[in-house]
Amino acid sequence: MFNHHFFGGNEPAGVFRDFLREEEGSKVVMVTDPPFGGLVKPLAHSFRQISDTWKEQQVNSQAEMPMVWIFPYFFEPRIVECFSSFTMLDYQVDYDNHALYKHGKTGRKQSPVRLFTNLPARYIVLPEQEGYRFCALCERYVSAENKHCSECNVCPSKDGREWRHCADCGKCVKPSWQHCTSCSRCALPDHPCGRGQTGCFNCGSLQHKHRACPSKLRPQLKGKSGGPSQATHAATRRSAKKRSRKAHRKKPSVT
Repeated sequence: MFNHHFFGGNEPAGVFRDFLREEEGSKVVMVTDPPFGGLVKPLAHSFRQISDTWKEQQVNSQAEMPMVWIFPYFFEPRIVECFSSFTMLDYQVDYDNHALYKHGKTGRKQSPVRLFTNLPARYIVLPEQEGYRFCALCERYVSAENKHCSECNVCPSKDGREWRHCADCGKCVKPSWQHCTSCSRCALPDHPCGRGQTGCFNCGSLQHKHRACPSKLRPQLKGKSGGPSQATHAATRRSAKKRSRKAHRKKPSVT
C-alpha cells in the first residue's frame, strides 16, 4: 500500500492490471481504509500510481479513477493538498471492533473518521435514518448538527458538532472556542494567550524545541536537598548487589 510494489513479479502485476480493466459495462472504484498512522503523502503516491495505471486503459485519459479514501477528518488539508479534486463527506465511519469509534456516541466522543472522494458529493446519498439530510445550497448530504451558515455560505462543521460563526474571524469555529482579542483569533479558553504554538512547551522559550531544551538535557546529579539523587542511590545499590553475587559465586580456595 505504501510502496506500490508487487513482490511476486509480473504475474501479480498482470492480475492487478486485469482487475482495473473495465469490460462489459463494469466500473472500478477504489475504496481504501489504510492505517491512520500512515503518512498521507506515501499513500497518495501509491493511489496516484494506481489511478495512472487505470488511465492507461481508458479511452478518456483525462479522467481520474473514482476513489474513496477512509481517514480522520483532521487530515483533510493534507489529503486535499495531494488530491485537489477530493472533498470530505459528512458521513461518520464507525467500527464495531473499535473501542472508540463505535456507533451511537455523540459530541467529541463520536467517530472522527470520514470519507474523502473525488466523486461528486451531490450524487452520494447518505442514510436519512441516521440523521443525514440534503443541503440544497451546498448540494450535498450533511449531518443533522451541521447547520448551513449564511455568512460563510457553507455547512462548516468538520467534527459532527454544530459550529458557530465568529464575526471577528470571519469564519465558523468549533463551539468550544472563544475569540481572543490578544491573539486576534478564536481558540480554547485555556490556550497560551499571546504565545505562538511553536517553541518549547517545557520551559516556554521560543528559541528552541522541547527535544533541545537545556533544562531537559542538563544532568540531574543532585537531589532537591543537595545530596545524591535517587538515581545515584539506585546505581550504588546495583553495584553492591553485583559485588555480592560475584563473591557468592567465587570458589573457595584449596589449602
